[in-house]
Amino acid sequence: MFQSIVDIIHQLQGDYKFDDPIAAYGVIAFVLLIGLEIVLSLKYDPELYQWKDFGASVSMGAGSVIVAIFAKILSFAMFIGVYKLFNTPVNPGEAYNFFEPNSVNIFGWASFGMAWYIFLICQVCDDFNYYWYHRLSHTIRCLWAAHIVHHSSDNFNLGSGIRNGWVTLIYKPIFWLWLPAIGFSPVMVMICLSIQSLWQFQLHTKFMPYLGFFEIFMNTHKQHQVHHAQNIEYMDKNHGGYLNIFDKLFGTHEILDDEGIEIKFGVVHPPHSYNPLIILGHEYRDIWNDVKSTSNWGHKFMYIFGPPGWRPGDFSQTAKALQREIKKQKEAAKQQSAAA
Repeated sequence: MFQSIVDIIHQLQGDYKFDDPIAAYGVIAFVLLIGLEIVLSLKYDPELYQWKDFGASVSMGAGSVIVAIFAKILSFAMFIGVYKLFNTPVNPGEAYNFFEPNSVNIFGWASFGMAWYIFLICQVCDDFNYYWYHRLSHTIRCLWAAHIVHHSSDNFNLGSGIRNGWVTLIYKPIFWLWLPAIGFSPVMVMICLSIQSLWQFQLHTKFMPYLGFFEIFMNTHKQHQVHHAQNIEYMDKNHGGYLNIFDKLFGTHEILDDEGIEIKFGVVHPPHSYNPLIILGHEYRDIWNDVKSTSNWGHKFMYIFGPPGWRPGDFSQTAKALQREIKKQKEAAKQQSAAA
């Protein structure tokens, strides 16, 4: 069976090869930046790294690198397969050229090629796509079970940036299939994904200050601290990749309140373990226990596909429900203050 999968991948890829810059330079950059942050932390923030927690993050990161080797090959094969399905060479018998617009899309326009302005458009499409992939990973529990791995540390540092779920690497490319389908080069899509990964990694540090003008439209380090907070006010905020425009457009943008709220990193229901296997599977275990606890099939469905924290009736502890409750409490406090 495994050999059949490999044969299918080779058949889809044909003579095409993609040398991922992440594989070539990314890991080296990650190691150097983590080393630099550790050195800075020894002087400026000695409690930034907790070594057992960092060891767990390194284990998760090493595992994700191994899984990513296969996942990226499969991703590229899928992108090529979809591109070929929806884009036909202008001249019959002509070979596909992912670098030039030599194909006609099923919707009637020419494939997009690799022009610089096409690359910018693809980057924005990639970020739009990342926003919804990331938002759904926080609001659909079975997806959250895979993504919670990344949020499971109580620390916010570059070590947390490599604590990635392994399951997400397998299903993530499915969200990007529409890009080669409408004519973007599979090579360009892979490059955009790599750039996105690099940007996301370096966001996980406290040593970067506010970036002034760039805070207006970019997802920055301060904004990403909000995303990693378990404070109710900050839950399910700032899902963007390197842009924050989609968070602002769809109502999920939040800035860090340095004075009013003491930020607490991590998740409400942590794994309480440094064992990589427990970190990977603890939320799946909780889903299974919840599904077994009821005979109602509607409830079973919601425990799997509903938002994290969902409970029947008025017992839900979802982020939206908790945030509504806080809002009511604040409004009530204002009314009491005004009446006094």
